Amino acid sequence: MKKLSKFLVIPAVLVVWELAARVIGDTDFPPPTTIVVRMYELWFSGPISTVFLTDDAIDNILPSLGRMFGGWVLAAAIGIVAGMLLGRSRAATDYVDPLIEFGRAIPPPLLLPALIVIFQDSLATQLATITFGVVWPVLLNSIDGARAVDRTYTETATVFNLSRAQRLRVVVLPAASPKIFAGLRLSLSLALILMVISELIGGSDGIGYQLLQAQRSFDGAGVWAAIALLGILGYLVNSLFVLAERRVLVWHRQATRNP
Repeated sequence: MKKLSKFLVIPAVLVVWELAARVIGDTDFPPPTTIVVRMYELWFSGPISTVFLTDDAIDNILPSLGRMFGGWVLAAAIGIVAGMLLGRSRAATDYVDPLIEFGRAIPPPLLLPALIVIFQDSLATQLATITFGVVWPVLLNSIDGARAVDRTYTETATVFNLSRAQRLRVVVLPAASPKIFAGLRLSLSLALILMVISELIGGSDGIGYQLLQAQRSFDGAGVWAAIALLGILGYLVNSLFVLAERRVLVWHRQATRNP
């Protein structure tokens, strides 16, 4: 009954929104039915050969997802590798900690003008913005996870004469993986936000660019359609990540239940 009540909240909110929007009658505050129709017209009214995706969907949604996941994967690789190395070396962490604190304090959108000048390419600029903005949760959680590894595990690895690389791969990385996944999940949400911001400022395609064009053409339903699409994508991406996390970390849940 409790689970059912959670699902009833969404249709209740939509009904209230629909009624309020129709009473107000403001084109900048369209009802959900109008937004859904606009989403269908923009992105999902294509032929069956393209899985009902329109040309606008193929030219904008797919590139946006490519940039988001591309920047996220780059940030994940950099954050995990650097975090594993720094987390196992207190001296190295002490040296670079001021740089980490300085870098994470810089709002990524403020770097866009400088990145545009440096890369002179919209795709590279957008990837750099996303990567810079989302690497910090992964890096910090990886450092914390690598530091928190039980000494019994590392001492056992030493007894078995495992090399440093083998200890990182076989012992430290699995033990730190719960915290790493927490950082990856947070960074994935940030990647979606920064993807939109980079497209709003320096993009020539993408969901953010379409949102900006809809705003400039006073297409209120189009603006809300883009916002709704971003919300749906964020929910789906997060749900898929949680599903993958549960499968990968099934051993961790079993260990915590049966200490």
